[in-house]
Amino acid sequence: MSNTSNNVGGVDNTFRRKFDKEEYLERARKREKEEEEGSRSKSKAKGPPVQRKPLKHRDYEVDLESRLGKTQVVTPVAPLSQQAGYYCSVCECVVKDSANYLDHINGKKHQRALGMSMRVERASLDQVRERFEVLKKRKDHGSFTEQDLDERILKQQQEEEERKRLRREKKKEKKEKAVEEPEIDPDVAAMMGFGGFGSSKK
Repeated sequence: MSNTSNNVGGVDNTFRRKFDKEEYLERARKREKEEEEGSRSKSKAKGPPVQRKPLKHRDYEVDLESRLGKTQVVTPVAPLSQQAGYYCSVCECVVKDSANYLDHINGKKHQRALGMSMRVERASLDQVRERFEVLKKRKDHGSFTEQDLDERILKQQQEEEERKRLRREKKKEKKEKAVEEPEIDPDVAAMMGFGGFGSSKK
């Protein structure tokens, strides 16, 4: 059986592609030359590495609660700064929730856009001593007592009650506006055969 298959002549049944080795060697050499030239031009264009400042303390308060509980109409054609979520003006991106926003502003991409590396500057002994002095003065200046805590708690409770009262008043005003019926001319109502549009139930 194997002898008969080997004796068949004149038929190419291998279905293999025949390669011109010299052509492909030429292509490979050409590609290597282009890569060498490309790497040389890249190394010249790159230049010295960018020196970034070390991380520093944030000097502003992160606003996470200003738009809390507010409704907003979201359209697909709105600019990024007016879309739903937290907008980062430095990176020009929108993050959907507060946890991801905090991760973003503390992350590498945002810090690089601000011109800072992720390394922290090493403090000298003098800087540490100065910081301790500042903290001691702050602690002595405003000694904290339980009375202060009680006053703060009372103040917060009063503010919360005031907010609740204002909300209740707003709800009452809305209900009153909704309940008010437009005044109907009594002659027109009599002509039409009814006393009013409201129901007889009160």
